Amino acid sequence: MNNSADNGFAAAVRMVEGKRKVDILCELGTASRRFGRLKQALSGISEKMLAQQLRELEADGLVDRKVFSVVPAKVVYSLTERGAALNAAAGSLCLWAEQFGLPGCTQIANGVHMDAL
Repeated sequence: MNNSADNGFAAAVRMVEGKRKVDILCELGTASRRFGRLKQALSGISEKMLAQQLRELEADGLVDRKVFSVVPAKVVYSLTERGAALNAAAGSLCLWAEQFGLPGCTQIANGVHMDAL
């Protein structure tokens, strides 16, 4: 594997660094969500943290933010093609962790949180 910090693996890891980014990607992997629904699904996350993490994921091209011109304002978040592909790749890493009995694995390929045995 390339030892450079600019390889594809390192870039992918940098994109999901963050306290709840993997959880957000997992949640959006199951369906598009409005901000309030995301906050409900991600127990314990503050509005400030969720907004910050969503902005970063959007800037990295992993999440799409669609604003509807209605009153009250409606904003829907969904995975981009790039985000969905990253979810699938992360699912493979989770399977690897499960195979070797590593604790704390979160399976995101199917949008299901699951602790490894």
